Amino acid sequence: INLAQKEDADLVVATDPDCDRMGAAVRANDGQMKLLSGNQTGSLLAWYRIKTLFDKGVLNTHNVSRAVIIKTFVTTDLQKAIADYYGLRCVETLTGFKYIGAKLGKYERAIPEQLRQNYAHLTEHETRRLRLAHSSFYVFGGEESYGYSGADFVRDKDGNGAVIMFCEVAAYAKSRGQTVDELLDEIFAQFGYFAEKTNALVFEGAEGANKIARLIESYSASPFLEVLGSRVIGIKNFERDMVEDVEGDLVPKEKMSIFELEDGTRIAVRPSGTEPKIKYYLFAQCRPENGKFDPAELTRIKAQVGEKLDRLWDWLQKDAEDRFRMG
Repeated sequence: INLAQKEDADLVVATDPDCDRMGAAVRANDGQMKLLSGNQTGSLLAWYRIKTLFDKGVLNTHNVSRAVIIKTFVTTDLQKAIADYYGLRCVETLTGFKYIGAKLGKYERAIPEQLRQNYAHLTEHETRRLRLAHSSFYVFGGEESYGYSGADFVRDKDGNGAVIMFCEVAAYAKSRGQTVDELLDEIFAQFGYFAEKTNALVFEGAEGANKIARLIESYSASPFLEVLGSRVIGIKNFERDMVEDVEGDLVPKEKMSIFELEDGTRIAVRPSGTEPKIKYYLFAQCRPENGKFDPAELTRIKAQVGEKLDRLWDWLQKDAEDRFRMG
């Protein structure tokens, strides 16, 4: 990022050592480099791929019902809003690209066997034609933790592909005289402002493990009914309930609960699989009632939604303390 500032670069892209995750920083309106979240990067990639496939005639009103994007339950709902607008199916999975890969395997098997001989050796054009005619055409998939893929021939997080896709998005923005940050604001103005916050409560040692188990159990036994004055209108308990995705497939069991609030806010709670902590994923949104947000509105809404997420996290911490005290 320091080098980008020195060289006046438009963006920085980087992958992790095994090249399955990709992160990016872009030049903001104030001239500084701004780190994008995994949710923001994924939304840019999803929007651009869908829009471009329509522009090129690959997707149209006749075949769009076969097109699909896949995201995890704890990834931003902006991607679902984009998919809904264009008429694509948005499938949600548990965290882990293996679940996205499993869906891609299912879509391949839905193609008649005689047509999918040597499927792995067919060109992207040939497999796309088969998927659009007989199965589901995977347009994009990703996780909030910086993992993305844009085609079914790599059935895992694909850092190389993500870099290429993101650079194309940046080039598209540049061709319109925009920064990537301005393009993202254009998407927010059309579909609504979506913001996310991830936090954790850490409980170490044997006593900590007991606290984690007790707190997770309390969310099942005594779920939230109202949060910050907004009524809870939906609860998914992935450990106890039979949860189906939009395609009717049963979601595997997991110690996770998602609470949906009347005002569009979502809260996902699950224990970490690798660390002594409980993870909280907070989602807030504000949609335009008519047309699009103007720049002044969007600036104001960003501040309001950010403040709301901060208040929500404060509330959840106090609620956790109350649960320990009462139970």
